[in-house]
Amino acid sequence: MSLDEERFLEDYEPKDYPSVALAVDLVVVAVIGNTLHAALVRRGGHPFKGQLALPGGFVGQGEDALQAAWRELEEETGLDLGAHRAHVEQLATYSSPRRDPRMRVVSIAHLVLLATDGRSLPELDPGSDAAAARWHPVHEVLATETLAFDHREILTAALERLAGKIEYTLTAAKLLPEEFTLYQLRHVYEAVWNTEKLDAGNFTRKMTGALTGTGRKALRSRGAPAALFTVKDEYLSPPMMRPTAGPSRSEGMP
Repeated sequence: MSLDEERFLEDYEPKDYPSVALAVDLVVVAVIGNTLHAALVRRGGHPFKGQLALPGGFVGQGEDALQAAWRELEEETGLDLGAHRAHVEQLATYSSPRRDPRMRVVSIAHLVLLATDGRSLPELDPGSDAAAARWHPVHEVLATETLAFDHREILTAALERLAGKIEYTLTAAKLLPEEFTLYQLRHVYEAVWNTEKLDAGNFTRKMTGALTGTGRKALRSRGAPAALFTVKDEYLSPPMMRPTAGPSRSEGMP
């Protein structure tokens, strides 16, 4: 560091510039059956007291955004991502001056894909900042609920990111165990796209070229055991396009 730079830093006054707080928000999604769920909290304090919100909070001193995201998620929901098969990616930065009524807050949103067997979801345990924490069907929430801050915008963006990526990649498999059946994978597509049952034969033809059979079978309570696969190629060619005709499963909800 040069002498000029040392003098500059000695005279620099951060208080002379606008103060901006940095926060993180998390869209944590998982599939049960053929329904996509998100981990949401009900705010225990103001602002937006009592409203549903994404888990998240302020980035602390000495933390980067990803460290803060993991910490806040565990504090507000009891969910430790290190104990699960999970894919985490940065979604977007939200910086509208009025997104938080308390002060200027910029939030870095993250999308978390939590793998499950499609039969059960991890239990959530609300922390001191949340009145409740539980899994909610994503499409139903977007159709019927009011969310705090700009969290509806963030959740919508996360859903569109995921829905678009599974058209041309095997990102859907990140919501499943490392070994999975075609039946499980098809349910993930139906859940994310909120569509009626996809044609099984066409789905199989589209997917098998990007998958590798393990030679093992999944035990099922009914019917013949199903073959287990792993991802061979991250990209789908040709893509698996979203259905464009017919009603979604959320249409007609009260």
